[in-house]
Amino acid sequence: MSAASLKVTSTARPGSRLAVEVAIPAERSQASYEAAISQLSRSVNLPGFRKGKVPRSVLIQQLGGLRIRATALENLVDAIWRDTIKQETIEALGQPEVDGGYEALLESFEPGKPLSVTFEADVAPTPTLKTTKGLKAEAESVNFDATKVDEMLEQSRRQLATVVPVEGRKAEEGDIAVVGFKGTYSDDGSEIEGGSAESMDVDLEHGRMIPGFIEGVVGMAIGDSKTVACNFPEDYPKEDARGRKASFEIELKDLKTRELPDLDDDFAKQASEQETLSELRSDLEKRLKDDAERRTTSNRRDALLAALVEQLEVELPETLVQQEVRNLVEQTAAQFSQQGMDVKSLFTPELVRNLMETSRPEAEERLRRSLALSALAEAESLKIEDPEIDAKVKEVKAELSGERDIDPNRLRQAVIEDLLQEKLLGWLEENSTVSEKAPDKDKPKAADA
Repeated sequence: MSAASLKVTSTARPGSRLAVEVAIPAERSQASYEAAISQLSRSVNLPGFRKGKVPRSVLIQQLGGLRIRATALENLVDAIWRDTIKQETIEALGQPEVDGGYEALLESFEPGKPLSVTFEADVAPTPTLKTTKGLKAEAESVNFDATKVDEMLEQSRRQLATVVPVEGRKAEEGDIAVVGFKGTYSDDGSEIEGGSAESMDVDLEHGRMIPGFIEGVVGMAIGDSKTVACNFPEDYPKEDARGRKASFEIELKDLKTRELPDLDDDFAKQASEQETLSELRSDLEKRLKDDAERRTTSNRRDALLAALVEQLEVELPETLVQQEVRNLVEQTAAQFSQQGMDVKSLFTPELVRNLMETSRPEAEERLRRSLALSALAEAESLKIEDPEIDAKVKEVKAELSGERDIDPNRLRQAVIEDLLQEKLLGWLEENSTVSEKAPDKDKPKAADA
């Protein structure tokens, strides 16, 4: 029987779900039952009968009517759903649920009689925008800070510094102290887990250790021992140490310092591919300016996208949300794996559940941004033409010439998505107003390379 003969009634449900009631004709339920008998007869071995030649009455008696009906119904429901979504052009996400449950449906299923089944499934959402033009947003500009050039040069000097012993003076800030220490909590005298060492190099710089430790070492001479009072910060990573007072018995075993190279052309050659210090400064300045410009553009576009999402009207289907949550968890696992961590032992079922729960807000936000851009493309008829796609694919292939196992279809799709997003964000900039936002006091004002 053709799928076109199915009588279907669809009703929208909250959360981008669709209830689809299908009236199954009597002849189709009978046909599925007969097909189930034929299917089972080919797989059942009964003494005295060749496979596939078991008489119908014997087969029914041996298997039982319930098993045959269950097989027939399972096949029928699967086939009916496939025919329904094709007939009604339903963009279903994942497998449907049977309203009332499969067991209840089985109780009412009688081969040769009409059957009504109601499916519920998440469907692709239809995002719309209340408006697309004239959006207003605020974004923070990232300004180039010339002092960052000097900071980067100093970092390079430290990396290229020569470590030499210190003689004839006490420890000063900036030195490298070789210390042995043992720490205990002041409130109960218990030893601090991980709070002791026989010999450890410590940079005598503010913030390197918990408050009080560095300050206690400064002024000590090689061979000196002293007890230093410290205090663990309230935001210390180890929870049971937060805010607690402690004391450390410290012995200064050795003292070293760094001899920095002169800031000249020789240093520039050693620290970079530049020939002169002037060229190195210019290169660092350009990198910082480019980075500031990129971050400013990113801030503007993030603000515009947030303003666009405010105009979005859509119900997020749970299937899409869960899929995006899984993507985020998989990305986290991949990052850990790249850092050399054993993901299989680290990602316990409990950790995965927690990650999925905490990742949900980000997953929903990512979906809303993606759907908002899709709605914008639809509303303003924005698309990428084939010549532009072909040119970009060719360019990317040239950049990935040394890579193997590149799926051309996935590469083309990724290029299309990138080009379309760039076009959509550019269109938003042209048709919206972005004003400058006051800098966030908690963030650095300048760009880091």
